[in-house]
Amino acid sequence: MNRIIDLQTALLDLLQKVHDSEIKLIAGGGFGIYLKTDHVRRSGLRTLLDQWPEPRSTNDLDLFLRPVLLIESSKLKPLVSALSDLGYQVVPGAEKYQFVKPGPGDTQAGSVKIDILTGPQSCFNGTGVKTDTRRARPKPSVGIHAHPVDEALTLEKGLLSIMLIGTLSSEESWKSEIFLPHPYTFSMMKIFAFRDRLDDPNKEFGRYHALDLYTILATTTEEEWEYALHLRDQHKNDPSTKEAGNLVSEYFSTQERLGMVRLMESPYYRPELQNEDFISALQEMFPL
Repeated sequence: MNRIIDLQTALLDLLQKVHDSEIKLIAGGGFGIYLKTDHVRRSGLRTLLDQWPEPRSTNDLDLFLRPVLLIESSKLKPLVSALSDLGYQVVPGAEKYQFVKPGPGDTQAGSVKIDILTGPQSCFNGTGVKTDTRRARPKPSVGIHAHPVDEALTLEKGLLSIMLIGTLSSEESWKSEIFLPHPYTFSMMKIFAFRDRLDDPNKEFGRYHALDLYTILATTTEEEWEYALHLRDQHKNDPSTKEAGNLVSEYFSTQERLGMVRLMESPYYRPELQNEDFISALQEMFPL
């Protein structure tokens, strides 16, 4: 869990730098799932499933920007300054939307990587933001881009606000607000991420995406579940929603499907996990 502590410190450092700005970050990825699991465990709220996997390790922070920040790009200047002040460097080939902070001694060990993402390209129709499948480029440029995620069509709906409390790298105590995507949004993104990685040996053939998908559903509260069904009905005719239903049917509709096989291959998998209940809930959220 040391990597989780490192990432929490890195995120708090960043949040401390931008706390007086209009930048309200949304944490996705494995660390966002860890934060959600920790929040629900501490709150004692009833969740969709009783059995959860152990939190998996992760090496990076997936931080989503609300589209309005890219549309009104001057609001991003504090984030650009913060990344520079904290020693982050651009990742070659992904300049302006992926950044890495080297570990001690300028080494890869202990490094922290940040991916900057945003909502679908359609959010920027009729604005000055130029988009393609890789980048959303603000105009005027302020030195930062974001990777658009077309399946995150409900990115700003049902966000969960939590207070992240911990220690800065300066060893000063700090707390800041961070937002987490709604389980419907999170699940949608993970379904497509699994599809994109199921043949990739460098990404464990999608095993950790399948595990994440289970964890997202397992830690969904009763209130979140009701809202997920509302979002399902509201967006049932969206092409991404229909494709998600197809992917769930293809990969997660029975225990023999490839998505479930990948889940059970994960080193974090436990026989006590409620596979059948997970399959049923996922199919209800994303019906064929």
